[in-house]
Amino acid sequence: MSQFPTGCALRVRNLRKVYKDVIAVNGVDLDVLTGECFGLLGPNGAGKTTTVEICEGLTPPDAGEVELLGMRWDSNAKYLRQRLGIQLQDTQLSDKLTVLETVRLFRSFFRQGPDVAEVIALVQLEDKRDARVGRLSGGQKQRLALACALVGDPEFIFLDEPTTGLDPQARRQLWDLIDEFKHGGRTIFLTTHYMEEAERLCDRVAIMDYGKVIAYGTPRELIASTGIEHVVEFSAERLLEEMELAVLRTIEGVRDVRPANGFIRLQVTQLHRTVPALLEELRRRRIPLTELRTHSAALEDVFVTLTGRRLRDE
Repeated sequence: MSQFPTGCALRVRNLRKVYKDVIAVNGVDLDVLTGECFGLLGPNGAGKTTTVEICEGLTPPDAGEVELLGMRWDSNAKYLRQRLGIQLQDTQLSDKLTVLETVRLFRSFFRQGPDVAEVIALVQLEDKRDARVGRLSGGQKQRLALACALVGDPEFIFLDEPTTGLDPQARRQLWDLIDEFKHGGRTIFLTTHYMEEAERLCDRVAIMDYGKVIAYGTPRELIASTGIEHVVEFSAERLLEEMELAVLRTIEGVRDVRPANGFIRLQVTQLHRTVPALLEELRRRRIPLTELRTHSAALEDVFVTLTGRRLRDE
C-alpha cells in the first residue's frame, strides 16, 4: 500500500461497490485527517451510506482499499472494533430492554470506556434511564444509538445521518456534543443531507452524487470555487417563459438562471446591481412578484451548481 498523508486517520482509494444493476460507489477516494470532523454529503441514493458501511467494516467492497487508523479490516478487525464508535443510520435495538440495560450491554463489548451513567447523561437521557426502548420517541432512540457508539471511548466516530428525526433543539444539542468530541481530539466521519449541519460542524466535506465524489474541500473553498457570491430567488403570479428567462440571464452580475420548486433562482456576483435591474425588468414586462429573497452563497448552492438540483430533492 502506498504512503498515506501524515496525520490521516482514514484513507480510501478507488472504492467501488455494485448491487445488481446499480453502481452504489464508483471509484471514491477520501482522506480524513486525525482530529477533524469530515462530512460526506449527498442526496438519498448518492452512495454515502454504502461508502460509510465499507469504511466501518460492515460491507465488503468489490474493489479498492480502506486503511483506518493505520490498519485494514481484513487483518486488524478485532483491534479496530475496540477503537471505533459507530452510529448507524437505522440502529435496531431491543424494544424490551431499558435505556440503562441497552447501554450496559453495549459497554460490555469493550475493554475500556466511561461509566454507563456518564454516557447516558452525556446524551441527556437520564430521565429515561429506566424506560423501555420501545417507548422512546424517534429522537430519543437516536440519542440512545449515539450513546451506544460512545461506550468504548472511541478515537474515531462514524455518525451516519445522526440528527435525522430530531427536533431543532435536539439537533443543536447534538451539534454541541459533536463539537466537544472534536475539541477532545476525536476524529468524526459524518454523513448528512442537511447542508447547514455540514457548514456548522465540518472542517472539510466531500459531496457525492451517483456514486462519485463531485466536490472536495473546506466549505469555504467549495463555495469560493463556484464564483457565486449571492443567490436571488423570486416567484411571480405566472410562470415565466423561456424567452423571459433568457432575458434575465443578460442582467449584469447574473451567472445562472433556472426554475427551482416554483421559484426562479439566480446565481449572482453583484447583488447591489442585480436586484434593482431584476426588479426593473420584471416591472417592464408586467410580471408581478409574489416573493423575493436573497442569501449569501452556501454549500447548498455548490450542490445546485454542480448537479442542477437541491441536495434534498429525491
